[in-house]
Amino acid sequence: MKAFKYIITAIILSTLVWSCENDTFGETDFVNGITAPANISAGVNVTPDNTGLTKITPTSDGAASYSIDFGDGSEPSESLTAGEYVEHIYAEGTYEIKITATSVNGKSATNTQTINVSFKAPENLVINSEIDGTNPFLLNVTASANFASSYLVYFDTANPDEEGTPLEIDGAISHEYQGVGEYTIKVVALSGGTTTTELEQLITISAPVELPIDFELFDDSVFIGFGGASAAVIDNPDTNGNDSAMVGQIVKGGPEVWAGNVITLSAPIDFSIKKVINVKVWSPRSDGKLVLKIENLDDSTINIEKEITLSGNSTWEEVTFDFSDIDESQSYQKLVFFFDFGAVGDGGTDWTFYIDDITQNIPSSGATGLPGQWIMAPEGGALGVGPAFGDTSWWNCDDACVAERACFYDDIYIFGQDGSFKNDLGTETWTEAWQGGTDSCGTLIAPHDGSNPATYTYDEGAGTITLNGVGAFIGIPKPYNGGELASPADAPASITYNIEFLDNDTISFTIDAGGAFWHYKLIRAGEVTTPLTGTWQMAQEGGALGVGPANGDTSWWNCDAACVGVRACYYDDLFVFGADGSFQNVLGTETWTEAWQGGADSCGAPVAPHDGSVSATYTYDSGAGTFTLNGKGSFIGIPKPVNGAELTSPDDAPDAIIYNVTFDNDNTMNVSIDAGGAFWQYKLVKI
Repeated sequence: MKAFKYIITAIILSTLVWSCENDTFGETDFVNGITAPANISAGVNVTPDNTGLTKITPTSDGAASYSIDFGDGSEPSESLTAGEYVEHIYAEGTYEIKITATSVNGKSATNTQTINVSFKAPENLVINSEIDGTNPFLLNVTASANFASSYLVYFDTANPDEEGTPLEIDGAISHEYQGVGEYTIKVVALSGGTTTTELEQLITISAPVELPIDFELFDDSVFIGFGGASAAVIDNPDTNGNDSAMVGQIVKGGPEVWAGNVITLSAPIDFSIKKVINVKVWSPRSDGKLVLKIENLDDSTINIEKEITLSGNSTWEEVTFDFSDIDESQSYQKLVFFFDFGAVGDGGTDWTFYIDDITQNIPSSGATGLPGQWIMAPEGGALGVGPAFGDTSWWNCDDACVAERACFYDDIYIFGQDGSFKNDLGTETWTEAWQGGTDSCGTLIAPHDGSNPATYTYDEGAGTITLNGVGAFIGIPKPYNGGELASPADAPASITYNIEFLDNDTISFTIDAGGAFWHYKLIRAGEVTTPLTGTWQMAQEGGALGVGPANGDTSWWNCDAACVGVRACYYDDLFVFGADGSFQNVLGTETWTEAWQGGADSCGAPVAPHDGSVSATYTYDSGAGTFTLNGKGSFIGIPKPVNGAELTSPDDAPDAIIYNVTFDNDNTMNVSIDAGGAFWQYKLVKI
C-alpha cells in the first residue's frame, strides 16, 4: 500500500512537471510556488463498543499526504494519501493528536486536535451463581453484560478488606466459604475505562449436618465443647489406619468431670432400621472410656447413652454403639461425646482425642447370606428403571417419592433358612392402575399379596435367585423376565433376578423386563440367627479330634485324653464367628505345629498364614449343612486338611475352605471335611 501511494504521488508530480514544461518550455516555477497545506484537521469517529477503536481521517487544503501522531506515546502512523484514514485503539482518556500535512513539493504544516475517548457504562449485567454439586461450601460464578471488558467479583461485601477477584469475559471462578450463612456477593462490570456497573446477589450457604459425618465438608459451627472441652475440625494428624483428610478434634480440659462435646444434627436421626452408630476414634492411651449419648434437641432428659472401652495407644480404631433398645417414640438430634467421664482433663496431649466417620448401620444379627427379612432401602434411588444394568435414568424413586410410598417401603421380603419365600406386605402397599389400583397406597391385590406359598433357589455362582410361586416377587410385581405385566392374572409361576451382595446387609436385585432394567436395593431388616455366631473351642475330651475313612469314623487316628493333655496349647485355640460375618483364628502365643509347617510336632509359635493374621469372613448355608471360610490361612480344627487334599506346605493354603457342619445343640457342633478320602472331624463347644 505504501509503495502504491508513493507511485501515485510521483506520477502526479511528474505530470505536473511535464505539464509545466510544456506550458513554460521546461520551467518548474509553478511547482515551487505551491504553498504549504492549510486548514488542517481530522474527522474522528470513536466506535461505541468500549473497545477504544478510533477512526481518524485527516483533511486539509493542498496536502498530498499526511502522518498522524496519536498523542498516546505510540508510534506515528504510516503516510496517508488524501482521503485515506487510520484506525487506532485508545484507552479511555483525552489525547492531543498531531496531524502533519505535506504538499506535492514537500512543504508541510502541522496542526493539533483534541480527541476525547470515553466509554459507556456496561449494561444488562447478569450474575449467574450456583452452589457446587459436590461441595456445599463452593460457589461457582459467571457473569454477562453488554459493553463489559471484564469483571471483578467480591464474594462477601461484609468484608471491607476483600479485594475483587478478576473474572474474564466468558470465564468462570469459584470460591469456597468457610462456614454456613448468608453472604452478599457483588460483581463489578468494567468498561475498560472509569465507568462501571455493579450488581449484588444474596447467597445462602448451608451444609446439612446428618449421618454419615466424615468432617470433609462439615459445618463446624454445630460441633462445640462444654465444661472445659474444646472442639475443632483439623487436618488428620495420623493417616495410618485412617486416610481421611479432615477429622474432628476433641481436647478435654478442666474444670468439669463431665466436660464433653456435642454435634447438633440438622434433623432427627431415623432409628427405625439403623440402630447402630459406628465411630472411628483415636485415643492417646489405652483402656480409656468413651460414652456416646443420643439426646433430644430441646429436652436433654430424653436421651440414651452407651459406653465402650477404647484400645487407645495412639492408633485409630472403629467402635460400635448399639442402640437397639432405643425408644423410637422419641426424637433424637444430638450426638454427645464424653471421654473418661468422671475425670478432669488437663487439656494436654494425653487428653487430646480425634473422631471421624460417624456412620449409622443396621445391628448385625449374625446372619450371613440370603436368609432373613429384607426391605427396600428407604432412600432415593433404591428403586428405579433404565435401559441397562446399573442405569436408572428413565425413572427412579427420589426422596419425595420414598415419603409418598411409605406403604411400600415397609414391605418385607422373607427368605427362610428352609428355602421358603414370602411377601409380607401388611394391610396395604403401593398399587398401580394395571392391577386395578389407583397408583397410590391401597389394599393388597392377589396374587401379589403374599397369599400363595413360594420358595427360592439361590445360585451364588451365577449370581441369580429364582422365586417359585405365582405372585411371588421382589421390588415391584410388574416386571418379569422379558416383559411387564398388563394384568395380575398373567403373573408367572417363577421369576429369576440377578443378585449382588453390596455388603453383608445390602443386596442389589436387577431384572431385565424386555429391555427395561428394573433395579432394587434391599437392606437386611429382621433378626436372623445363625448357630455359628460366637466363640468356639475344640471340646477338651478324647475323640473330639480325629480322622477316618468316612464321616463319623475316626478309626485311623484320634486325639485321646493323654493327647489332649500334651496338646493343651492347641485346645485353648479360639475359632471366632463374628456377628458381622467375620471369622478369626485366635491362637495366642503358641499352638500345635507340625513338621509340614516347619514345626516340630509340638507346641510352638503359630506359623503364617495359619496364625490368625489374615482378614477372613464366613458364610453359612443351613440348607446344605455347610459353611465356608474365606481368607487364606483361616481354618477350623487343624490347618492341614483342605477340600480334597492335605497340605504339604503353608504356601499352598487355599483362599477358601468349605466344611460340613451339624449341631447337637446350641453350644455343640460337629465339623468335618473330606481331604481326598480322609475325613477329618472336629467337635467344638461354644464358650
